[in-house]
Amino acid sequence: MTGSATGAFTATGSLTRFTVRRDRVRILVWIGAIALLVASTVASVQGLYPTQADLDAAAVASQDNAGAIIFNGPPQGLDTVGGQVAFQTGTFGLILMGLMSVFMLGRLTRGEEEAGRVELVRSLPVGAHASPAAALITVAAMDVVSGLLVVAVGIGLGLPVAGSVAFGLSFATFGLLLAAVTAVVAQITDNTRVVYGIGGLVLGTSFLLRAIGDIGDGTVSWLSPIGWAQKTRPWAGEVWWPFLLLVGATALCTWAALVLSRRRDLGGGLVAPRAGPARASAWLGGPFGLAGRLQRVSVVGWTASLAVLAVAYGSIADSIQDFVEDNEALTDIIAAQGGGTLIEQYVVMSFRILALIAAGFALQSALRIRSEESAGRAEDVLATPVSRTRLALGHLVIAFAGSLGIMVVSGLAFGLADAAVRGRSDLITTAVVAALTYTPAVWVLVGVTVALIGCAPRLSPWAWGILALCFVIGMFGQLLGLPGWVEGLSPFQRVPEYPAADLEPVPLVVLSGVALGLTTLGLVGFRRRDVG
Repeated sequence: MTGSATGAFTATGSLTRFTVRRDRVRILVWIGAIALLVASTVASVQGLYPTQADLDAAAVASQDNAGAIIFNGPPQGLDTVGGQVAFQTGTFGLILMGLMSVFMLGRLTRGEEEAGRVELVRSLPVGAHASPAAALITVAAMDVVSGLLVVAVGIGLGLPVAGSVAFGLSFATFGLLLAAVTAVVAQITDNTRVVYGIGGLVLGTSFLLRAIGDIGDGTVSWLSPIGWAQKTRPWAGEVWWPFLLLVGATALCTWAALVLSRRRDLGGGLVAPRAGPARASAWLGGPFGLAGRLQRVSVVGWTASLAVLAVAYGSIADSIQDFVEDNEALTDIIAAQGGGTLIEQYVVMSFRILALIAAGFALQSALRIRSEESAGRAEDVLATPVSRTRLALGHLVIAFAGSLGIMVVSGLAFGLADAAVRGRSDLITTAVVAALTYTPAVWVLVGVTVALIGCAPRLSPWAWGILALCFVIGMFGQLLGLPGWVEGLSPFQRVPEYPAADLEPVPLVVLSGVALGLTTLGLVGFRRRDVG
């Protein structure tokens, strides 16, 4: 059945349809988030810069702002609406596309092998390459559909066609490249976490090289796939040939993944895992030590990523006044967030975004309870003198304490970056406190996740949908004109807007109490229901 080239891909179509049906919610959330990001940015830029004079002023403010360039990308065509859209959301959108490709392909390839499901599928009349091919087709289709939606959004909202096509094509081709890179890594290692970690490292290195190049003469940016995508200059005199670099690298990585897949055993990787010590640490003998060992790479990765983002935000805090002082519409929107000065409102908005991203770590960490159960490893642990409550608490300690630590590090990074720019350290303590005020809101989402795991385990992936809702409310609630009761659904909107407002302890206590109550409910449900 698998001896010929045709037989090697037998049942690829059936597996692809099954994968799409099973993961339809994840697929729709990822694609919808990317399309919504671009649509809201276009609408926001059109509202913030209604006249050419506003665009010209914004272009002057951003042209030589190193902090903004590091975070957003090269200042190209900033005196146009399209150029501002590419500048405001280009880098973040490309990173989102990359994360989608890395997480989805890693889950559908190495994750399926690690769980033993590929071996079961291969016992049927299924080709040797059908499962990875189905994964690649699914993720490639997600990248292409996302790119097409970006094109449609740009054209539909009145932006020039050529720039819209270039912008959407840059999203799609970059996503395809990261999917191909992930496919290669999945052949080398036999661990899903390593696949995610290396994928994140590739993204982070690409961002860093692009940032270094853009604040210089642009040469170093050519070493970065993100740089290649942005060298196409959407809405700034489009340049099409850099797409050849993205397509060529994608084809090369795809070919390499196919070649490497023929040289390894099913379930294994080309690089054998390093043998551990002859005797395990006593710390690993309990659920807390085991959870820490399993999640340590995730904690370090998320902390480093949020710290880099906080540095980018903190480095431009001092220039926010200059950036918006000539734009009345933007000043009004920031002022509408509440009282306080413009810089204080900027601090509030920055840490709301950082907290929403940190909630991604918290959910991933809490959902580890469910993934360990689904993979059958939880039953092995429960066969020892370990209760279900202790097993769950091992991962929850990482989720709660890890998110707290991430927010503290983010606050320090923000404050230190601002101090390095201004030469004054007065904002460091304020930034740390502002970061800590959002921690109870993150914990509420952890509580919701645990409640789903304990009481409705099949619905636990919907925790990501709840985070997506909070993200939409927090980022685009005012722009979309959402009613107050809808915005109130997000715990992040219940946090005191310190330092723009007084630090009131009551909302923080209430949010912490809600998080505790939901967590307790989930633990009780987990203890009483069947495992697996």
